[in-house]
Amino acid sequence: MKPYEYLLKHSQELSGKYPGKYIAIVNDEVTSVSDSGIEAFNKARGKDPKKEIHISYIPTEEELVTLL
Repeated sequence: MKPYEYLLKHSQELSGKYPGKYIAIVNDEVTSVSDSGIEAFNKARGKDPKKEIHISYIPTEEELVTLL
């Protein structure tokens, strides 16, 4: 599954668990969570430096309302 497909499929769950956080997705799994995208990336990279890592920000409910 592509990272954007994973995000779409799990958007409700991710929004509930990680509002306002950056998440690293590797092989259809959240491998790290942080307040910083760089930190989330570095944590994920430390676990498996050869895997492709995708970083996404999970907006808070307030941020979503602002976007509308």
